[in-house]
Amino acid sequence: MIFLNAFHIAIREISRNLPRAFLTVLGIIIGVAAVITMQTLGQGTTEVVRSQFSRFGENLLFVRPGLAFGPRSASAGIPSFTEDDIVAIREQLPSVKDAVPAKNAALTTRFRQNARSTGVVGTYDRYFAMNNWELADGRVFNDAEERNGAAVCVIGETVRRELFNGAAANPVGSKILIRNVACEIIGVLKSKGQMGWRDQDDTIIMPLTSLNQRIAGHVSIHDIDNIVVAARVGTDSAKVTTALTSLLRQRRNLKLGQDDNFSIFEPRQIAESISSTMKTMTSLLAAVAGVALLVGGIGIMNIMLVSVTERTREIGIRLAIGARAGEVLLQFLVEAATLSCLGGLLGIALAIILCAALAPLIGVAFHFNLAINFIAFLFSALVGIVFGFTPARRAAALDPIEALRHE
Repeated sequence: MIFLNAFHIAIREISRNLPRAFLTVLGIIIGVAAVITMQTLGQGTTEVVRSQFSRFGENLLFVRPGLAFGPRSASAGIPSFTEDDIVAIREQLPSVKDAVPAKNAALTTRFRQNARSTGVVGTYDRYFAMNNWELADGRVFNDAEERNGAAVCVIGETVRRELFNGAAANPVGSKILIRNVACEIIGVLKSKGQMGWRDQDDTIIMPLTSLNQRIAGHVSIHDIDNIVVAARVGTDSAKVTTALTSLLRQRRNLKLGQDDNFSIFEPRQIAESISSTMKTMTSLLAAVAGVALLVGGIGIMNIMLVSVTERTREIGIRLAIGARAGEVLLQFLVEAATLSCLGGLLGIALAIILCAALAPLIGVAFHFNLAINFIAFLFSALVGIVFGFTPARRAAALDPIEALRHE
């Protein structure tokens, strides 16, 4: 009953001057809203990053000649890989489940009057499963078509939409020109969407032999500019990378002290690094937003000190008729906490509105995180209690006679 009575009086006092109460808790509102918004959107961004990188496939490593995964000039003059390298990776590394070549080229593609430049990948049929590609229509090419260099290809959703004018008709069975070679479409891939700035659906995948012999115009096996390596599930990616590096250095005759003339890219590691960075940035921004909570707490303390001054005579009367100092202390603590909790609730409401509005704009999903909201609310209540204690103690310490004399 004491708490209920204190809460009733607190609500009555707050409702007497709503504009002042709102301005008092404005810092709490902004702080709570900012903390929840930063954490929620940061969590959503991290999930998006992980989801995008997971589309590469599980436990994948990408190997290419050169010093980095950057401009083509980075690999100028450096020998490419060979099919023998791929066989060695599969057979000599127990931690590797599979490895396939991936020769990349940006080529002009044409269907009737529509023409565009598209990224073409020459590889084996196992490439689709390794990279989590699924078919929307048709099929993938087989071993026989790979060995014979059949003029067949599988296209991405963007290629289908751009070359076939967005038509819903199935392009399987149609022929497109890749450079000057007619190539039959035997399958259409399901959409994977954007990967950062890269459209994963803007791709054409065809047999490596077909790309080399029919389009590139050579039959050399010493011209593979990318290798996709799938590590076995449960293996330590760092150990796989070390073993792969050692094998390739041996096969490329690199002596001790010489720098690697190839690069190994691990999407999962990059995703974890980006996620870690996002979490750090989100935490820093949330910490900055937490300053607003402290400012709000100072505001509550100041307004409660003013309230004690304004209600000094009332406090004196209560003490004179038998109220104990502890009851006066509790009254003002409850009032401060109530004021702060109302600010926390308004902050949560504002955060929900902001997250719902901003999430679609930045392309992340909005998931209401009960834990984050509950912690922010508890913290706002704690701010009210901590910063309300000094005014409450001051009120409880008033001398009844002196308080009654106060005008």
